[in-house]
Amino acid sequence: MVDRELESLLAVPASEKRVLTGEMISGVPPAVRKWLERSNVVGKEIARTVQLRQTGQMRSEPGGRWMAVDANQWFITGKPGFLWKADVAAAPGISMVGRDKYVDGKGFLLIKALGWFAVADAKGPDVDQGTMLRYLAEICWFPAAALDDCIRWREIDSLNAEATMSYAGVTASGIFRFDGSGDLKGFEAKRYYHRETGSTLEDWVVQIEPEGYAEFEGVRVPARSAVTWKLKDGDFTWFKLQITDIRYNRRGIVR
Repeated sequence: MVDRELESLLAVPASEKRVLTGEMISGVPPAVRKWLERSNVVGKEIARTVQLRQTGQMRSEPGGRWMAVDANQWFITGKPGFLWKADVAAAPGISMVGRDKYVDGKGFLLIKALGWFAVADAKGPDVDQGTMLRYLAEICWFPAAALDDCIRWREIDSLNAEATMSYAGVTASGIFRFDGSGDLKGFEAKRYYHRETGSTLEDWVVQIEPEGYAEFEGVRVPARSAVTWKLKDGDFTWFKLQITDIRYNRRGIVR
């Protein structure tokens, strides 16, 4: 299923090749401009497709056991979308596979135990908003997407800027936080947290390790981060990840 979905995602006609210039970044807030310069994307071809690999740990509930994760993810820009496929070691001898998809402004989450039995299957407006925010947060791995037509920036102060993404009838906003050198420190937004009793808007925070930066194909990106829900009964860090490989503008599928 994922192979078919991936072929469909990557079949979207690529936008024309463009190089990011200093003039193109002149209209964004100074903190965002400094981040783009720090990321080494100025003077390089703008990423139209992105493929990356992740390793890490996740857990399904506060206080739950950590499970090892290996994942591949593919993005397209311009007409924004992604597909994330993860293999999760849930317990000795028990594995789960997960797929998170964002395409045509819609989000879809599917997790299956042993590759057969669905333990999560979510879609709808709340998921659409959440996957849009995920895409917005994850442009940190292909920073030139900050200039996509669907993203608008508002300066907060010298180290913080708000990005608002509007696409296919859905709008979501988040705050990008930077340090004085231009590195991205984190991302914060109000995102729907799903419970059996229903979804609620909660603070969703991506925290980047200060020493966790790496370069892939000459682009400087945050390679280690943690994702946390700020809930009323305490923080719930559910995902710790590391990027191990990124490839830009490859139309074929890199395994």
